[in-house]
Amino acid sequence: MLLDRSERSFPRVIIIGGGFGGVEAAKQFKDKEVEVLLIDRNNFHTFQPLMYQVATGTLAADAISFPIRKMFKSQQNFRFRMADVLEIDSHQKIVKTSVGDYDYDYLIIATGATSNFFGNKQVEKYALPMKSIHEALNIRSYVLQNFEEAVLRKNAHDRERFLNFVVVGGGPTGVELSGAIAEIQLHMLKKDYPELSKNEMTVYLVEGMGKILGALSEKSSRDAERYLNELGVKVMLNTQVTGYDGNTITLSNGESIPTKTVIWGAGVMGQFPEGIHPEIIQRGNRIKTDGQCRIEGMEGVYAIGDVAAMITEQTPRGLPGVAPAAQQQGKYVSKHILNSMNGQNSADFSYFDKGSMATIGRNRAVVDMGNFHMKGFLAWMTWMFVHLLSIFGFRNKLVTFVNWTIKFFTKNSGIRLIINKAERPESKKGEELAYQD
Repeated sequence: MLLDRSERSFPRVIIIGGGFGGVEAAKQFKDKEVEVLLIDRNNFHTFQPLMYQVATGTLAADAISFPIRKMFKSQQNFRFRMADVLEIDSHQKIVKTSVGDYDYDYLIIATGATSNFFGNKQVEKYALPMKSIHEALNIRSYVLQNFEEAVLRKNAHDRERFLNFVVVGGGPTGVELSGAIAEIQLHMLKKDYPELSKNEMTVYLVEGMGKILGALSEKSSRDAERYLNELGVKVMLNTQVTGYDGNTITLSNGESIPTKTVIWGAGVMGQFPEGIHPEIIQRGNRIKTDGQCRIEGMEGVYAIGDVAAMITEQTPRGLPGVAPAAQQQGKYVSKHILNSMNGQNSADFSYFDKGSMATIGRNRAVVDMGNFHMKGFLAWMTWMFVHLLSIFGFRNKLVTFVNWTIKFFTKNSGIRLIINKAERPESKKGEELAYQD
């Protein structure tokens, strides 16, 4: 059902996506003379920087998720609809969804990104992505299922593919995830699975470039690689994945690794509904915007966050795909819309880089803030403090802090439950299948 304009007293701003950018944009309209409608396929916001800790069992899914309706319970001009957005009709200014059509005066597209397999359909079929809570829980179950399968094998050769874990992509997600899996090998494997030897388990990190953490400084990259080596992670640089059939991953250097677990963090691509002009789609499936986050040829429509490519003289390659960039764009676009309603002009968006950081297991992290660099325990404490403050909700902060504290002192906390068995496509005909119901 299309909601009629006459039902409203104020202009309507529709925000598609409840990620960092969308939530920040909606918050800026509190007590303003606008009607805000946020649409998302989930009824919760996810704190994605800690998704890898859900995937490795350190945190439960609800520790990094927060109900959107509860987040805006005190904002009277806010409405939420849980729906899939099907199409944007920019001529009639209508957003078509699975629960009805909604007209808008201003539209903010903050739909984020999904995994980019760069056209390799075989890898896409068998590898495990990690861009949602569901996918993170799938990885957690799948890793544990592999341990359960390994204990059933009588010799090391048969166990090998279940105990080799390959993480593809040397960005913060890949580095943090491979470090966390390595800590499972060091601190948990022998306790939970005495039949297995930690020497049988191997964690690989595959990166196509010449260094990991490419967005950080050379010093941080070197320190992070050293920390991974100390944890036993085999870091493979200047190496691309050429194929994966569910049992063996093949690499550009000619090597192949028998493995049932390939976790993909090598790239992302924007995701958005129908209705965006193909000629403005940029590399990485992102929507091109001007310096004020506006989409060319779509009046009153903005794109922010990972789905947007702000291509300007100042940012010829766009903005980094990180939460602070999305949040700053969310604030900017809200102010831009309010200025437009009042007939005022706005300066172009300017991104303020607060720095970058990554953690590599217990007591190890790297932090870059301008020319200032930290590493080791102090950087690790800084990383924890920043992330703890950034999580939505007091309960989530408390639960996360308690989990981290227990893990620090015991090295053995974690949610090692297989609630729903992870599903995977069948391997090639005639080969052993990892899991069958």
